[in-house]
Amino acid sequence: MTQQATPQGVPYLSLQQEFSSLQEEWFSRIESIGASGAFILGPNVRAFEQEAAAYVGSEFAVAVANGTDALVLSLRALDIGPGDEVITSPFTFFATAEAISVVGATPVFADIDEASFNLDPASVAARINGHTKAILPVHIFGNPADMAALRQLAEQHGLKLIEDAAQAFGARSGTATVGSLGDTGCFSFYPTKVLGCYGDGGLITTRDETVRDRLLKLRNHGATAPFTHDELGYNSRLDEVQAALLRIKLEKLEQDIAARSQVADWYDARLSSLDLVTPRRPADGRHAFNLYTIRHPRRDALRAHLNEHKIGNSQCYPLGLHLQQIYAELGYRPGDLPVVDRVCGETLSLPIFPAMTEEQVDTVCQRVAEI
Repeated sequence: MTQQATPQGVPYLSLQQEFSSLQEEWFSRIESIGASGAFILGPNVRAFEQEAAAYVGSEFAVAVANGTDALVLSLRALDIGPGDEVITSPFTFFATAEAISVVGATPVFADIDEASFNLDPASVAARINGHTKAILPVHIFGNPADMAALRQLAEQHGLKLIEDAAQAFGARSGTATVGSLGDTGCFSFYPTKVLGCYGDGGLITTRDETVRDRLLKLRNHGATAPFTHDELGYNSRLDEVQAALLRIKLEKLEQDIAARSQVADWYDARLSSLDLVTPRRPADGRHAFNLYTIRHPRRDALRAHLNEHKIGNSQCYPLGLHLQQIYAELGYRPGDLPVVDRVCGETLSLPIFPAMTEEQVDTVCQRVAEI
């Protein structure tokens, strides 16, 4: 049954209707998996890798345990480590920078574009030096980064280009699907994502067979054959139960993205006359709307009002990674990345999910208008 807006408010995310629609088919596949006895790296994982690669438009795909591992293994497979610098965005979830640090490299934070919230190519260009090994853009909230400009910089300076597409499965830059535009594309299937499983999961896409082969080894303890290892790897494997679910959900992904876009259209129409900034969609491409994130100069007051009326929301992200205590030794100060500093104080993500109703959007927008 479709969840309706009630006096109790509107949830930030609701997966109950989705689960009900998928339960019978998914449980049937789980029974088959149980009967087969193949639970790890079995036929569903292999099939999902092929189907996901075809959807993204990439030659290869390697399923891993989660989106953070996708980033870490990508960096390892591209031989990025101690002494290397990777330019990325500080306006993102911690895992983006964390992965760079985990492999021993140094994250270098660039400023973002005020309208798209994505990496500003000019700011990236100003930070390239002899230690730079890669650029790691984030398709934040499902909005594709300026991949044409970033790819040009990468090619000009001989750098690797790694896409953090954790929030953007199905987003497009021009006619190309994100994840097909860099040396690797990294996806998360955390339940809140555009394509999410009911647990943890991740994927790496690449067009390079050598990188693919290295990833296959790294995700399985660095093994070249059973009980044969030539480097330290990871235990990072997607299980059959989640792969089976992802295969079902991938079949209806276009329908889900269309539903998210419809919710965003409803928001745009109702919020356009208010003193806030609605998300910018790419002029040439497609926003996947993992999140619908607005800007408002009185964000904290707005958030308090929404919380009071039980309207789900999320403050993504309250403090740029460049100013987090973990990276204090890098020496960034407030004002070094002025756009990030401004945006962090003004952004708020409103409820959005495929089963969201127009009535629920009305309820959210009514509360937003009150403040």
